[in-house]
Amino acid sequence: MTMPDTGLQPQTQPQPQTQPWLSVLIPVYNVEPYLTACVKSVVEQSVDDAAGVELLLLDDRSTDGSAQLMQDLAERWPGRLRLLQHDANAGLSAARNTLIDHARGDYLWFLDSDDKLLPGAIDGLRRIVQRHAVDVVLCDFRVWRKKERLKHVLRGERHRATFDGASGGPQPGGDALAAGLMMTGQLHAWSKISRRALWAGGLRFPVGRYFEDMATMPLLARRAQTFYYAPRAWVAYRQREGSILASTDVRKASHQSAALADFAADCGAQPASAPLRFALAHQSARNLTGALRSLQRMAGDAPLAVRQAAADRFRADFDRQSPLTLAALRRQYLRRGWWLRALRLGRWYAWRPR
Repeated sequence: MTMPDTGLQPQTQPQPQTQPWLSVLIPVYNVEPYLTACVKSVVEQSVDDAAGVELLLLDDRSTDGSAQLMQDLAERWPGRLRLLQHDANAGLSAARNTLIDHARGDYLWFLDSDDKLLPGAIDGLRRIVQRHAVDVVLCDFRVWRKKERLKHVLRGERHRATFDGASGGPQPGGDALAAGLMMTGQLHAWSKISRRALWAGGLRFPVGRYFEDMATMPLLARRAQTFYYAPRAWVAYRQREGSILASTDVRKASHQSAALADFAADCGAQPASAPLRFALAHQSARNLTGALRSLQRMAGDAPLAVRQAAADRFRADFDRQSPLTLAALRRQYLRRGWWLRALRLGRWYAWRPR
């Protein structure tokens, strides 16, 4: 696989000479109905800062009209888009990694091609980085549904928090940042704008795996020396059928179960603070129950022996990744008054496919 810098980009289009302060990175694969809204949400917010905000799109060999639409959008907004293309489909992680390699901005903002930035997002980010120059900026998001119902509003989908801790900044990063993210479970890449320098030294998304954000964002957080939490919804996260995790199978469940293996090893090599140890154990427990729930939904779709072996593997993953034993974590839950959570964890750990 090669990753040409021109890709779908017209050869005659000049490259900007000014160093951008921000690179918005959009991997594209079979999103023709959504891509225009995504790109428009970025371009229209950066009209007055075209040189400062670069927009990179990479086609991961779409089989619909997404690649042609990318070219059409580049013609609609001349000089605003840099277009790349893989020689063969390589998946979301590989697409993001290629975009990192080609980005020139000081800060990187990953944006999924079926989502969009909400008004004021880029201006809000610009003010923060100009004033504080932190390593990472966190934002909140809203869930974007084709048809919003009252139940969605009542459960807070118009504003979802991504960090458990104080807002504002600058704040010390590292363990405190990683713990605050894990406590919410909101480990997606698109709500964390990071300095490109944090990705130096080989930090990349794991190719060929699901739950790639969960595997990568805690490692990034621990590298950051400072961060700023802006508790405002800057991203509209689209809920749609056909997304990568809309369906489940044993492979996806296995990737969820083992997603924190590298981060657990990192915490073993560089001892973690007590809050991070609890947060890692808590997220490991969520991964265990999530993976086992997936197995439960697969009854009849996968052989019993396969599901039983997977369940045993998921419990072993929890035991390896959690800094706290099952009993110790349940005691911590009880001390916090999380009685139902402690009960559920015990029941799921003991669950066996039938």
